[in-house]
Amino acid sequence: SLAVPEVLREIGEHLESGTSEVVLTGVDLTSWGTDLDGSPALGRLVGAILTAFPALPRLRLSSIDGAEIDDELFDLIAHHPRMMPHVHLSLQSGDDLTLKRMKRRHTRGDAISLVSRLRAHRPDLGLGADVIAGFPTENEEMHARNVSIVAELGIVHGHIFPFSPRPGTPAARMPQVDPVRVKARAAELRDAVAQERRRWLQSQIGQPLRVLAERDGTGHAENFAPVTLPASARAGEIVTIVPRAMMDGMLV
Repeated sequence: SLAVPEVLREIGEHLESGTSEVVLTGVDLTSWGTDLDGSPALGRLVGAILTAFPALPRLRLSSIDGAEIDDELFDLIAHHPRMMPHVHLSLQSGDDLTLKRMKRRHTRGDAISLVSRLRAHRPDLGLGADVIAGFPTENEEMHARNVSIVAELGIVHGHIFPFSPRPGTPAARMPQVDPVRVKARAAELRDAVAQERRRWLQSQIGQPLRVLAERDGTGHAENFAPVTLPASARAGEIVTIVPRAMMDGMLV
């Protein structure tokens, strides 16, 4: 893990060049600090960033493990106005037996509870998740529970992965699902996310959104909704947009 002073120094350099949003990312972001003195949790780092840079408009997190969200981090996501209302969970599955066989530390109920608690404070939360289709031993009932978690949580940014065995891993030694069926299940999961995403984007129409303009004439709102911007928007600036329609998966 990078120590707090190193992270602050790097962010400071980006802010000097005009950066409007910082995204914290890592292979296992919520394990940050476990190899540092005192084993600080990620909330300590996030709090230090927000305190050190009061002029930083937006701070966003990449994929996080819901089981590792410490109290300070939860409080910052739930309440701090410069923490973006956008969470991407390393969910993996909506079926408890599959999660157990994956050796994940959360259950379906844990994920539902976490998202419910976050939305109680941030109703504008845009939720993303990683979900695996066709994990070994997955039957139709387990797959159905996997699909149903998409609507139950309101997953609108989905990373869907068809399972593929890695030699030497415990999962590779388990009974495998037929690859054709795995592909079909992944497609069904993607369709479920697409349906939730359309519903969610439509709910944003007519709502004022603060959008960070990018170089290609598009941008992302605080909840990571994609927006097509007017030609007058300059890359790097934050503009308020009231979308009037949805076209090709973008708010316009």
